[in-house]
Amino acid sequence: MDRMTTEASRRVLLAAPRGYCAGVDRAVITVEKALEQYGAPVYVRKQIVHNKYVVQTLEKKGAVFVDETEEVPENAIVIFSAHGVAPAVHDEAAQRSLASIDATCPLVTKVHKEAVRFADSDYDILLIGHEGHEEVVGTMGEAPERMHLVDGPEDAAKVKVRDESKVVWLSQTTLSVDETMETVEALKNRFPNLLSPPSDDICYATQNRQVAVKEIAADADLVIVVGSRNSSNSIRLVEVALQAGAGASYLVDFAEECEDAWLEGVRTVGVTSGASVPEILVEGVLEWLAARGFGDVEVLRSAEESIQFSLPKELRRDLRAELADRASGKR
Repeated sequence: MDRMTTEASRRVLLAAPRGYCAGVDRAVITVEKALEQYGAPVYVRKQIVHNKYVVQTLEKKGAVFVDETEEVPENAIVIFSAHGVAPAVHDEAAQRSLASIDATCPLVTKVHKEAVRFADSDYDILLIGHEGHEEVVGTMGEAPERMHLVDGPEDAAKVKVRDESKVVWLSQTTLSVDETMETVEALKNRFPNLLSPPSDDICYATQNRQVAVKEIAADADLVIVVGSRNSSNSIRLVEVALQAGAGASYLVDFAEECEDAWLEGVRTVGVTSGASVPEILVEGVLEWLAARGFGDVEVLRSAEESIQFSLPKELRRDLRAELADRASGKR
């Protein structure tokens, strides 16, 4: 009886929303459509999204991932990732006679446009984000002479600007909301006239997934976050889960990375996934848990998502024909 009671008390709290956001869905479909329309190989600069499974799946279909534009053969098709690129990358692609498809998430593009607008108005721009992240590199490339990277509250004291009355903050879209606002407060203490962006830069999906994980973490002994280790928003979910009261939290790419030792003394497991994670990977974790007595799954939904983005306009053109015309000197 005790064993049956113990097993019956085991449950899974499944966060919703979770997984793919509109920007990731758009980017992945862009690569798939490009392969269908133009055939392999199609080159992708950087990982199209930060998820190991997605990249491996697209590679099997004929996508070739490269680190730099110079690795793409001349007169080939190159896709820019969802994280966005600096204007210099677009220029380099044009110089190499590449046909480019821009799969940058529209919400990242919004931040790029804000950076250009504030730079044109002669503001110093304080970009809150993590050094080296592809999105940060791309955004800073829009106005490098006006941008200052602020990687957390402790960096606020180090910032030097030309005019403290003309300062604005922007942010990487995949940060922790709480961490970002902590950094903003530190910056406001230094720069009382600090201007905020016209709308929140942290993307709706990042915010929704953080709210959802907070709801399950409060009642969870353990939270498993499905996502890759180079995924900023997935890493943030682990941090948010721990801050919200989860007994423990781990990040896994695949179910086989889960460890039986994590379940010792655990009655409630929370499960969620980052914004670049396909649902098949979450299903794998749920199956792993069910095999260990955690078959009772309760979905906790904190928000509805209906946003969709149209595919890049380049997919509506015949890029192969354009490249052929360019090579023959017709253009």
